[in-house]
Amino acid sequence: MKVIQESGSRKQAVARATLVPGAGVVRVNKLLLSAMPKNMFREKIEESLLLAGDVAGKVNITVSVAGGGPNGQAEAVRIAISNCLAHFDKKLKTKYLDYDRNFLVPDVRRKETRKPNTHGKARAKRQKSYR
Repeated sequence: MKVIQESGSRKQAVARATLVPGAGVVRVNKLLLSAMPKNMFREKIEESLLLAGDVAGKVNITVSVAGGGPNGQAEAVRIAISNCLAHFDKKLKTKYLDYDRNFLVPDVRRKETRKPNTHGKARAKRQKSYR
């Protein structure tokens, strides 16, 4: 069995995953997934492994992620892991797409750029006074 490498991105976060045959060990930035604090971000990552079922127990996955915030990084890791597993077992691709398309396809939305002659936010305008 060869090594499978895939990537996933969300906003500014980019995750690169490497899948090799093994015993079901998942590492994110050299830290075991089971050693990460149990919060929403860990659950997002585990969701792709739960959908894979016993296929996830046959492989070791190593992910390196950089950039963005914790939520973007978690979603980037989820996409990278899902792409690796879908490449490893072709049946998983339809399973992921039926459950949620965002497992395999990255969300293309980005921060809207700030416009000239506005205050602060991208869509904020000057207040008008009619008196």
